[in-house]
Amino acid sequence: MTFNSFFTNPQQGSPVKVESGVAAATAFDIRSLNLWFGSHQVLFDVSLQIPVRAVTAIIGPSGCGKSTLLRSLNRMHDLVPSARMEGRITLFGEDLYSKKIDPTLVRRRIGMVFQKSNPFPTMSIAENVTVGLRLNGMRKSDLLQERLETSLRMAALWDEVKDRLNAPAISLSGGQQQRLCIARALAVKPEVLLMDEPASALDPIATAHIEDLILDLKKEFTIVIVTHNMQQAARISEHTAFFYLGKLVEFDTTTKIFTTPAQKQTEDYVTGRFG
Repeated sequence: MTFNSFFTNPQQGSPVKVESGVAAATAFDIRSLNLWFGSHQVLFDVSLQIPVRAVTAIIGPSGCGKSTLLRSLNRMHDLVPSARMEGRITLFGEDLYSKKIDPTLVRRRIGMVFQKSNPFPTMSIAENVTVGLRLNGMRKSDLLQERLETSLRMAALWDEVKDRLNAPAISLSGGQQQRLCIARALAVKPEVLLMDEPASALDPIATAHIEDLILDLKKEFTIVIVTHNMQQAARISEHTAFFYLGKLVEFDTTTKIFTTPAQKQTEDYVTGRFG
């Protein structure tokens, strides 16, 4: 399969139906997903449809498989020799694990933002944003400059750094570094952003910046976010999936999950009775 034929139309997709009956176009379609690290099974028969151009929150206690699921969406587990997966994951109808698809292309089109900001410490602010473009062969300075500014604007960082683009990335504050990492992910024009607790290490003001940014980015991107913060999930997501011990307990609109969940276990978790 060629690069151009992959992710051909991100606005197309079969409807995803949640328990409340609300339907939306599908981005990811996960079917009967099981995942092991060696002999230890981490995910158990997970089936889930993630809507396009919306924020889907993945919640659950530590060790329930949230981050494992997230990393399976862009084939990061391919880099772990002991990982083994069964099941099927498609994005806009294309099988992400098909032998015809280069996993590098998958990761290029599905951006990832980690819990701890990870700018390249020896690179400048500008170099951090454009490094992926340069690795992909972009050399024209005007195009690099255009993509640099566009990405930093999309990450709500341009006005704060435009006069010091050559400064070291690590000279930025923690919240700015995380937005820089988001700009770096956006620079290669992904269709999807995966976020693994992107604000967990930030102060409330920086967290608010990240949440505002997510709400703005969902107009153009499908976003899947892992979070331990119930209030954050309620504020920024349209749909929420609750996991426990590697199993999907419930998936529905965020309003339904937090007000009238179908499962007692979900209610107990979101109300703080356990977790």
